[in-house]
Amino acid sequence: MNLMWLLRMQRWLRHPPPMWKVILVICVVAACLSLFLVERTVGWPDWLTTGGGARPVRIAP
Repeated sequence: MNLMWLLRMQRWLRHPPPMWKVILVICVVAACLSLFLVERTVGWPDWLTTGGGARPVRIAP
């Protein structure tokens, strides 16, 4: 961790962001996590795959 990150954390501790921004970030992280989990369990839908290029590689868990 470098000095800039420590200064940013110090600024956040002294002047925390508003609650609506915290809730917004939590909602965005939850939406991304839910999309990731759905993609891992169900798989990538064929209608979202482009027709060109190499075949997509599925990584087994």
